[in-house]
Amino acid sequence: MSEDVFQRYSAYYDLLYSDKDYAGEARYIGGLLRSAAPEARRILEFGSGTGRHGRLLAREGYDVFGVERSAAMVAACPADDPGPGSFSCVQGDIRTARIDRAFDAVLALFHVVSYQTLLADARLTFANAARHLPPGGVFLFDVWHGPAVVSERPSIRVKRVEDGRTRLIRIAEPEMDSAAGTVTVRYTILAESKADSRLTTFGEEHRLRYFFPSEIELLATESGFAVERTEEFLTGRQPGERTWGVAYLLRKRT
Repeated sequence: MSEDVFQRYSAYYDLLYSDKDYAGEARYIGGLLRSAAPEARRILEFGSGTGRHGRLLAREGYDVFGVERSAAMVAACPADDPGPGSFSCVQGDIRTARIDRAFDAVLALFHVVSYQTLLADARLTFANAARHLPPGGVFLFDVWHGPAVVSERPSIRVKRVEDGRTRLIRIAEPEMDSAAGTVTVRYTILAESKADSRLTTFGEEHRLRYFFPSEIELLATESGFAVERTEEFLTGRQPGERTWGVAYLLRKRT
């Protein structure tokens, strides 16, 4: 997406995902981290968005530093300190950003890894995660699960949400490219102001890659990680052919 679209999208981002259980997801992520890396406190978050996950994790005592491609998203992050940990973020490319500090864990949530549609970009992302971790550090992320995407295939969806100021309709029209292992989702967004009935309409295009377990294993091995845990995101159940979101926990080899 262009930066212009990001600026418009960021204005409606939190409303679009107001039904997303960020608090539940943060508890789930915190639980995985406490189980896999109980001493971890310093987290690097790839694709931090408007800071919803990072700030919730800060309330659990983690010090979270986010890297987000969209300057508009970074600008939308609240400036107050959520405590007792901390959250801050900068604009940058998760494939190449160099952060001059130590981290215990790297996170990439809400399908950030799936937005790396070329294997070359995924390799850079995994390598950059490894670069920021000591031996034994963990990399936790979720992706679109290839077996489910191939089995069920994406379909047209319409989402309607509103708050005190805006009514929002989003139409999602997916197109699958099996050869490339990607799904291109073309969104049409209609936002109506309740104050004056003014209608804003724009489109955006998201392309995501779905990953098979063997691909994750290969990427992990190439970048110095070992796959330690694989499960359905949030539930912890074993992934199947109807499991679209799968979480992977990787550990950097010594």
